[in-house]
This record gives sequence, C-alpha cells and structure tokens, in this order.
Amino acid sequence: MCTYLCTYLVYTYLMCISYTHHILSSSYTLLPIISHQIDQGGHDALVGKIEDMGLQVHCGARTESFVGEDGSTDADNMSPVSALRFSNEDWDDLPVQMVVVSAGIKPRDELAHDTDIAIGERGGIVVDEQLKTSADGVYAIGEIALYNNFIYGLIAPGYDMAGVCAKTVAEEELGIELGLNEEPAFTGADLSTKLKLLGCDVASFGENQPSPDDTDVSDLVWNDPIGGIYRKLIFNKTGTKLRGGILVGDASDYSKLHKLAMQGGELPENPAMLLAPQSARGGEVEEEELSTDPSTQICSCNDVTRGQITDTILELGVDKATLSEVKVCSKAGTGCGGCEPDVKTILSQELEKLGGSLSNSLCEHFDYSRSELMALIRTDPDPESVDSFEKILAKHGKGDGCENCKPAIGGILASIYNEVILDDGRDALQDTNDRSLANMQRGGSYSVVPRVPGGELTPDQLIQMGKTAKKYNLYSKVTGAQRIDFFGAAKYQLPDIWEELGSVGLESGHAYGKALRTVKSCVGSTWCRFGVQDSVSFAIEVENRYKGVRSPHKMKSAVSGCVRECAEAQGKDFGMIATENGYNLYVGGNGGVNPVHAQLLATDIDEKTVLKYLDRYIMYYILTAEKLERTAPWQAKLPSGKNGGGPIEHLKEVIIEDSLGICDELDRRMQHLVDSYHDEWAEVVKDPERRAKFKQFVNTDENQPREEMIEFIDMRGQKRPTNWRADGEVQTNWKPEDTDIFARSEKSWVTVGKTSDFAPNVGSTILYGESQLAVFNNAKQGEWFCTQNMCPHKQAFVLSQGIIGDAEGISKVACPLHKKQFGLADGQQLDGDLSLITFPVKIEGDDVLIELPSEVEVNAILGTSGLRVQSGCPDISGTSLEADILNGVKNSTVATVM
Repeated sequence: MCTYLCTYLVYTYLMCISYTHHILSSSYTLLPIISHQIDQGGHDALVGKIEDMGLQVHCGARTESFVGEDGSTDADNMSPVSALRFSNEDWDDLPVQMVVVSAGIKPRDELAHDTDIAIGERGGIVVDEQLKTSADGVYAIGEIALYNNFIYGLIAPGYDMAGVCAKTVAEEELGIELGLNEEPAFTGADLSTKLKLLGCDVASFGENQPSPDDTDVSDLVWNDPIGGIYRKLIFNKTGTKLRGGILVGDASDYSKLHKLAMQGGELPENPAMLLAPQSARGGEVEEEELSTDPSTQICSCNDVTRGQITDTILELGVDKATLSEVKVCSKAGTGCGGCEPDVKTILSQELEKLGGSLSNSLCEHFDYSRSELMALIRTDPDPESVDSFEKILAKHGKGDGCENCKPAIGGILASIYNEVILDDGRDALQDTNDRSLANMQRGGSYSVVPRVPGGELTPDQLIQMGKTAKKYNLYSKVTGAQRIDFFGAAKYQLPDIWEELGSVGLESGHAYGKALRTVKSCVGSTWCRFGVQDSVSFAIEVENRYKGVRSPHKMKSAVSGCVRECAEAQGKDFGMIATENGYNLYVGGNGGVNPVHAQLLATDIDEKTVLKYLDRYIMYYILTAEKLERTAPWQAKLPSGKNGGGPIEHLKEVIIEDSLGICDELDRRMQHLVDSYHDEWAEVVKDPERRAKFKQFVNTDENQPREEMIEFIDMRGQKRPTNWRADGEVQTNWKPEDTDIFARSEKSWVTVGKTSDFAPNVGSTILYGESQLAVFNNAKQGEWFCTQNMCPHKQAFVLSQGIIGDAEGISKVACPLHKKQFGLADGQQLDGDLSLITFPVKIEGDDVLIELPSEVEVNAILGTSGLRVQSGCPDISGTSLEADILNGVKNSTVATVM
C-alpha cells in the first residue's frame, strides 16, 4: 500500500497548481501490490472514488517509453518529457509534462549480492522461521526479509519478526537464558489492515480471498456504486464463522469485524446483519465493548497492547496517570491518533479499579466540570460574587486560567447574563472566533456570515451583499444552511463591512460562536403543493427567538412543511415537521462526524407549545451539558424515564410534566436571554471604543493587507488563500537559525505606545518596520511580554489573538489556529519543539517600551514579506533557471506511473 500512499502525497502537493492528473498501473487492477487484500469488486469501488476526485485511472497500461520534446525515446536523452508511449494496441500517446514514478516496495538487498547469502529470485533475503539467513549469525527482518517466498510490507509483521529475532539472538548468539517454553518462530502474519487512501477507507482482514478449491465458503456482498461503498464478508458454509472480509468506502466497524474473524465470537442469528455499512444502518449503532484481554493490540502504529497500557497506568499511579502522561509513557495514541478513544476508555476503567476516576475538570485551574461550575454559579446566593471570570476564579479556582477554562466560563456568563461579550474584559475570555466576532480562516483572515432567518432574503439585501463582497474582494459562497458566507476579510475591515451590511437590516449570524447557527426551512404551504404548514414563517420566528443564545456547543435547527422532510429536521439539534394538526417536535439529532437521528419529543403541537418546549429543552441543555458537548451526546447520557424508555422519556418528564420542578426557572432564564438579545455587530459598529478593538496595529494607522501575509490565488473567478503545506515541509515549523538570533545586535528601547493602548490580559499587535510583533499585557500578574506575532507552525500572523494564561505557573499564549502553547517569557513551545523570538518590555510612566535591534535587522528575520506563505517553492527559487522550472509545471498534465 506504500505505492498508493506515495501517490496520495504527490496528489496532495500538486493540488496547489492547475493540472490534469492520470494514474497508470501496469496491472489490470489499480494496486497490484495489494491484490491479495482487495478483490475486483473492491478495486472497482476504489477506482470510482478516485475518479470522482478528478483523477483519471488507466489500468493495464504497458508503458513503452518516455517521449521527449524533441520526439526522442532514448533513455539517455535529456530532452524534457512531453508524452508517454504505450505498447498497448490502439493506445495513443498521452501528453504529459511531468511523470512521477511510484515503484512501491522493493527489498534493498544489495549488501548481500556479493556474498553467499541466499536471495530470492525476485529479490529479498531468504529467511527461516527464526529469521536466520543462509549465513551463520546473520538475520534479516522487515521489508528485506523473504519468508516463504513472501515479502511483508506492513508494520505489524515487522514487529512480530523483530520479537522473534530478538529472542533468538539473545539465546543463541548471546547465551542469555530466557526460559522460553518453545522456540520462537515467525510463521507468517495477519495481513489485516485498515488505511485511508486518498480519503477513502480501504480495509481487509482474515481470509478475504479464499482459494478456488476451498469448499467451506459462503460470501455476502454489499455493492453501492452511488455511495462508493463495497463490502464483502466471507463466512464458512454454515454461516457460523466469519473468516474474513474486504471493506472499501466505509470501514467504520473494521475493529469489530476483525475481532470476530481472528478471535471468533458469536455471530448474529442472521449473519447478513453484519454486512450493511454503519452509514446505511438506521437507528442507533451499538458501540463495541473494548476487549479486556491484556494481549489485545490497542495501538497498531506502535504495537501497544492493552496490558502494556495497564502496566503504564499502574506505574504512574492514580495521581499521575493522566491521558497525556499515559500516551507519552506507553506510546499508545501517539501515531495516527485513531486509538486515543480506546486509550481513554482503558484509563478510565483502570483508574476506577484503583479507586480513582478520570478527571472531567475543565483544566488545572478548576477542579470542576462545566456542568458543575454552571451549577455553582447559577445557584450562588450572591450573584454579584460570580459575575466575572476573575471573581469565579478567585472563588472556585486557582492560577491565571487558560484557553480551556476562559472560553467555557465566558460561555457560562453569556448564557446567564447575556452582556456584550467584548465589554469589561470579557473579550479576554473569548476563543479565537468570538473575540473577533468572526471565524478566523487559513492565513489569519476572517469570514463574514450574516444571519438569514429561514433562508429568506430581500433583493436589497442581496444587492448590498454583492456590493460589499465586490468592494472588499471577498470570496462568496452559499452554504448548506441557507446562508451566504463571505471569506477573506482582514480583521480591521470587519466593522466597515458590517456597517454596510447592517444598513439593509442584516445581523450577525453568530457563525463564530457556540450558539444557534440557523433554522433551515423548506418553502412550506406558502408555495409547495404538499406543504401543510407555513414552515418559512415559523422557521423565521424560531430563529429570531433563539438567535444569539450562547450554549455549550453550536446548535442547528430546521422546520419542514410536511412529512416529506425537505429541511432535514430530524438531523438537527431540534427540528419541527409539520402535520395537519401542528408540528411534531424532534430533539437531539446532529450531522457531522457522528450523525445521530433526532428523537420524537412531542406530536401534533401548536407553534406556541413548540416554543415553550424548546425554551425548556435548550435551557436544560445549557445548564447541564459539558464543555463542547453537542445535544446528541448530552441527551444520550441523560437518565432513563421513571418507567424506562430511555433519555427521551426523561426529557418528556422534565420538560412536559415538570418532574424536577425546574420549568419555571428554565422559562425565566430563556426569556431573559430572548429579552436581552443584541446584535453584537451592531453594538460594535455604533461604538467607537468597540470599533477600536479591531484596529490592526496599536502603534500606527498603517495596515498590512491580507495579501502581504499569505498569497491569494484565483479560483473560478474568486480569490482564496493558497494551500498550507504539510507539517515538516517548507513554510511550516519555522525556526530561527539561532535560539538568540539578536544576541550580538545593538539594541535600543523603543516606545510603542501608552499602557492604555494595550488591553489587559490579551495580546495586541504593533508594527515595527514591516515586522509584526505581539505585545501581551498580563495585567493579572503585572507582567508584560513581547514576541513575534507569527506562529511558527504555519507562519500565520495571529499570536496576538491567542488566549493568554498559565500552565503550572508559566505564563503562556495559545495560538488561535491550532492551540500550540508557547511560554511568553522565553518563547519556548510547551507542547513541542518550536520557539518564538522574544523581546524585553519595560514600563516608564504611561509609556510601553520594547528593547529592539534596528528595524533593518528585525525585518531581515521577521519581516512579513519574507515570511509570507506562498504557493511557489521558496526553497528552490532564486534563479531564472529555477523560476523557469517552476513555471514549466504550472498548467501542466501530470501522470503517476505504478
């Protein structure tokens, strides 16, 4: 499968230029190297998924030669390639300007060629069951080892080989007595594997292609060419044992099926129940219980078993066994990360055995979960003692706070008091997007999302949207939630943009907040011949009632005008479907990564009753859910009703029957939020002090346009930021050449503004020459810091927008893009090996001064133009020849040959 992964990397890189990409395979299957793992049906499904991405696949291609621009096919000719020529009958030459050869796995056995060590006919060093070669004292493992005329190119067999080899060498070569009951031996390996190839699940397990003469075989096939899903399960003749399978397009239940095939286990009475992919199954999918067998492999990347994780937890003890520590010490979950939920489950189970529990506290600053903290705040007899973060921290926490607890408490305060989130220091609590009242996008620009209740817009509003988008050169897109989004605005432009949009009655859509996003609707009875209720009007009423209401996570809703369900109300946090007698109310659904079908709360109720029940449902959710918990998982954790029936019966008792006696409080709190609604952008636009918070630099009115920080490229007549590169490539993980690069520079103290220019407990940006620097006024501790404003991870100029706090007493900032943590005093990354350049700060009277080298020196290292992210290849640019090479691949046709 390495061949395919290489193709994926090439494809990803070439996404940044215009091209036509062909994949050619000499075999009649796309991936001959894994022909023993997927059959023809799996191959066809995979090819379909790939071609849907715009790639063209050619199987059975017998490439005869590369044709140069001068027409030559001589391998020694240096003429640039212009085409591929094939020996296939009736195949024309394929014009290309670049050829990427993906050769797959080939044993590097050159070392043995001039020796007597036996080598396979097609390569690979021959080994026996102890991994011994034909030469005494010489062993071979991994992709170089040829066992039973087979090369194993997967990680798990490599680990098995290493284990056998180590034991053999220890006993036979080093004379170490291991006390083994039997001779270690490698007799082959389970080739089961699960990968994501070009975004498509591909997995195989067990005996997935039995030999033709095997009579104990019965197979079931699911072939969905529309959805791009192919699944084949191999059973014994009687259907009592699962022997193996192939999964393409949906392998979400791979672990369960693999376990059944390899370890046995009871199958359903009708084995066909296992065939349908989870994405096609109705109802709730039962989660597989994690095996308690210590030998069960949990992390395939690092070959870590459950027993090893358990041992790690025991060694750390109750006090030190945190998820992060267990991952570091055991290596489980530090590869692809797919096993982290299982590691967390094991940690929780083992801590419970030790008399402890997995902490659900917000962070090191609060020993409470969000729901526990919400209960403390809302029931405090003195509300004024808990009406700010500082008061809550002093009463219930410790330290300075951080990027976890500050937004959580900011949301709690908004859900209870509903004051302007940018006032009275509350902006220092807000996460990346809320602080700017806009979603930060790649490169540090922002999106603008006006509210469009029910999807209804007037012509004047559409015209103003177009004018504004054109004026500020914003990328425009209609979303699936019946809104129009605009992308690419600089933060300093946002107040002006919203002033123009507000002139035609457009309000904030709260796309940046954990709040109600939209209430989607069909056209209902006003237009549709099937509609039985006016779904548009009701959707507008619902959206206008709950707009701006902050919650633990985002909320989405919909209203369908009839049972045809065109608005998809049953896939929303709360949704209404019209009936002849009113509406059926559904709650607790969501799309996204783990889609959940909403459950029926009430039937045939009028609009007034719908709103009453929704008031209570939403407020009950706000008061009791955990941080970043959607309604679906929150609802699933609720207790069952008194007479059974699951969480939905409990909700009926609480919301309709008032079984907990809290409906009056729920009604009162929701009405307060509705009555205190304010359009957050309107509040900014009309207030000069709030508008000033969006100024780009505190020390100058000059602005650096978005194009100076990241290249914007054309896409179908609109501009978007160029693609980020993968971590580890150029323009990522930036590091200065020296840890103290300005150590020998002559410096001076430069006044950059008044103390009043720098808001407390947040970062602000200053411009020095053409370099952006971030100044942090940590007023809580009386500290001032200055660093580069560019986060080295993706070279984005955003650090001043990050939340500041502390980690075990170390003042830090969390990058707003990916939450990388940096110490403010020394600039060192707390969760990695990156670092920031820092500069001393001092206060003289009301002046803020920073000790800086000359502008020329700082610009040479931190100048925006030199750090600008661009689509070209800066590591090979600089000469006209190199520029010609780069220009030559643009707008070209590219082929990958396997």
